[in-house]
Amino acid sequence: MVLMQILEDLARTKAETEPYFDLGEADLDKTYAPGKWTVREILHHLTDAETVLYDRIRRVISEPKTVIWAFNQDLWATNLSYLSLPLDASKAVYSSVRRMIILQAELHYKPHGNLQFIHSETGLRTLKDEFDKIALHNENHLAQIRKALA
Repeated sequence: MVLMQILEDLARTKAETEPYFDLGEADLDKTYAPGKWTVREILHHLTDAETVLYDRIRRVISEPKTVIWAFNQDLWATNLSYLSLPLDASKAVYSSVRRMIILQAELHYKPHGNLQFIHSETGLRTLKDEFDKIALHNENHLAQIRKALA
């Protein structure tokens, strides 16, 4: 991707995601398929993923060639109490961390995008890969939310 496209994608997915945090209880409890996460759980997951991916970006910029461990999203959902965690707190974290991700992309996507790191499950990756992943990951979950609410 090019810088302008990634910045646009990050801003667009942020703008679409934020209002979902304010949905009513009935909509938050909807799911896109039987046995899948509810809208509420997806929003908490997006928040946690933002924090994890932002940490990765900062580590790669600060300590290139580092090893970064994967996280088990299902254990996070269960052990961090996604069903009882307040969404207003997650919304604040999601919004502020996404703003910082956009700022880091503006500063580092082009000049440092080729910095490498090792992901514990997927192997060699670059800083650009990680920025691109954030927008794509968010978009995939937005599609699930749209389907749940349709």
